[in-house]
Amino acid sequence: MKQWIISSMETKPQEDGLTDVVVVVNWRRSATTIVDEKEYYTDVYGAMGCQTPSATDFTAYPDLTYEQVCSWLKSGLPVDEIDANLDVQLENLINPPVVTLPLPFTNP
Repeated sequence: MKQWIISSMETKPQEDGLTDVVVVVNWRRSATTIVDEKEYYTDVYGAMGCQTPSATDFTAYPDLTYEQVCSWLKSGLPVDEIDANLDVQLENLINPPVVTLPLPFTNP
């Protein structure tokens, strides 16, 4: 399962007559899977700049919803690439490509 986590949103107090305009969304994208009753989790994070909205498509900061901000991320980020990266990370957790074995000898 993959999901967005909105860490924070940076705003400009005033811009083009609008108040508390979101200019950056700080995000995480997480992925979780269960294999043989064991849960594996990974995530990536980033920041996405936002364009200044027009007065007609502006939503006041207190009225923003999780779904609305996630739709901005989906339209502004390469979600398929992010998800593919998460899939690789999960696969590497499930089937590590490199492991550290105990030494086959005792150090003097």
